[in-house]
Amino acid sequence: METRVAIIGVIVEDIDSVEKLNEILHDYSMYIIGRMGIPYKEKDISIISIAVDAPNDVISALSGKLGKLPGVSSKAVYSKLPAKTSEG
Repeated sequence: METRVAIIGVIVEDIDSVEKLNEILHDYSMYIIGRMGIPYKEKDISIISIAVDAPNDVISALSGKLGKLPGVSSKAVYSKLPAKTSEG
């Protein structure tokens, strides 16, 4: 199956959503290349970037599930080309 590399940007404004957010990320851990979280204490928010390599529908589903959490915004930015596989 063809995959794409993408970054999902997440802003967390409601700390109560963090546990559910982490559960969702655990469910998709097989697609996650890495993640970086930055607490922005002055604004009382957290900024998270998640690098993924997954099929388009998986990236869209993950971003959508995260964005539906209360106080959480998310947006995916896709690479222009499909990810190269080790087979080719």
